[in-house]
Amino acid sequence: MERPNRFSDFLLSTMGDPTAAAASCSKLRQIKRWLKKNLLLLVTVSGVFFGVVLGVGLRPLHLSPDAILLVSYPGELFMRLLKLMILPLVIASLIAGAASLNAKMNGRLAIRTMVYFLLTSLFNAALGVALALIMHPGDPETKRILGAGTEHREVNILDGFLDLGRNIFPDNLFQAAFQQAHTVYVPRQVYVRNGTENDTAIASVDIDVLKANIRMVRDIQYREGTNTLGIIFFCLVFGTVLGTLGRKARVVVEFFSAVDEVIMKMVTGVMWLTPIGVSSVIAGKILSVENLGLVTVQLGWFIFTVVLGVLLYQLVFMQLIYLAIVRRNPFKFYCGLIQATLTAFATASTAAALPVTFRCMDQKVKVDSRVSRFVLPIGATVNMDGTALFVSIASVFIAQINEIPLGMGEYVTIALTSTAASIASASVPSAALVLMLIVLTAIDAPVQDVSLLFAVDWFVDRVRTTNNMLGDCYAAAVVEHLSSAELNSSPSHGAIVRNIGDKETQEHASATGNGHAGNGHILPLTRSDLKGSETSETAAMLEVVRIQEPAVHKK
Repeated sequence: MERPNRFSDFLLSTMGDPTAAAASCSKLRQIKRWLKKNLLLLVTVSGVFFGVVLGVGLRPLHLSPDAILLVSYPGELFMRLLKLMILPLVIASLIAGAASLNAKMNGRLAIRTMVYFLLTSLFNAALGVALALIMHPGDPETKRILGAGTEHREVNILDGFLDLGRNIFPDNLFQAAFQQAHTVYVPRQVYVRNGTENDTAIASVDIDVLKANIRMVRDIQYREGTNTLGIIFFCLVFGTVLGTLGRKARVVVEFFSAVDEVIMKMVTGVMWLTPIGVSSVIAGKILSVENLGLVTVQLGWFIFTVVLGVLLYQLVFMQLIYLAIVRRNPFKFYCGLIQATLTAFATASTAAALPVTFRCMDQKVKVDSRVSRFVLPIGATVNMDGTALFVSIASVFIAQINEIPLGMGEYVTIALTSTAASIASASVPSAALVLMLIVLTAIDAPVQDVSLLFAVDWFVDRVRTTNNMLGDCYAAAVVEHLSSAELNSSPSHGAIVRNIGDKETQEHASATGNGHAGNGHILPLTRSDLKGSETSETAAMLEVVRIQEPAVHKK
């Protein structure tokens, strides 16, 4: 009798535990599901590493400029595709987003966003000054080895803020799509009277008595580049006013919502080109830098200080801000933005990475699209956390290599001026080097030494751009949390309301503010609207057609 039992035990032992087999299959399915979900992220990370390996590996071959151009050409096409998406995406998303909220809500979002940007930029500038004092990256020997700088441009912070205002209020919307205003100084001849002559003599002598002096005069000109600020301002105002028109604006809002959805689907297709584009851009940059080894050795401590500041803010302070305000796991939010972070690193431009950032905010971290569409375009132009950090470190670095003693007043000046200059900057690669001229002028440091950092800015620019991009995303999450009550009371793109009497109508209208119900509005019916209808004239609500389903939030 024992033999059959032993035989059955033997069979069960050879077949294995069914529960363990089922668990193993479940784990395999989970792994496959994770790989399928994060396939694009994995190939993007591999593209970054492949680009670094390719660039470093090809440097000993001393390729010709034509060969380097061919290596970087796929990356150039990838950049052009991303930039192609920026303008229609910003216009469609801002108009549709602003129309879905009332004017009061848009104003609150704008105030909270700008306050957050200002405080974080000031904090980054102060962090940069503190790190420069602790690490002391500037060594006078560095300047003796690399030589004196050659940069002689002069800039004025007043001109920067005046240009900021001119770009916010463009005089031609179509011109703003490809040009932006800026102040330049041009030489002009100014005739002044010779001091040895009196007024009577001047009236009777020839023009030769006057002396011609050359003076630099302000002149407002236009340079190539999209005026993102002006377009953002117009779209916000247009969308807000559009939202007040109710039924009349329904078709227009539907149009821009459809354009936004189409562009996002196009971005999804372009993202599969990211591995090739990212590796090409990084390899081309590494190959194009001259004397890479010498410059890296001499400026290595400066590069380390900047990278340390960026990582310290991203991994510590930014997470603490998110945890303290939003009270959720900050690293889960951070990991959901890796795809956008790598794209920002490769392109060195927050604006160029904007389409990918929108996709991550919608699909990965699930931030309310009404907030992300509002905050991210503004942040891509105004919020420069990484730039403020870099400018403050670089300004102290240049003062240190020139052995210029700085006091507490100068350090405060650097922090405040770096913050102001970062806000006034445009979202273009290497803009921080121009902003440094403003800060160095404020502390009487030699502005020509800015050119010493040109050789390493290709890398440092990419590192600080990730700070800028992540700062925009965390700002959207914080603003969404602070505005959650208003957002919940204003349903995403409206509800359908029918046959509601006077009392309910008045209560609902007062609760939603300005008669808003998402992007549809509470519209009073006229007598002409009610003709041929069974609805009584006491009804004060008009059906609002739903345009889009409410966004799903993960709390």
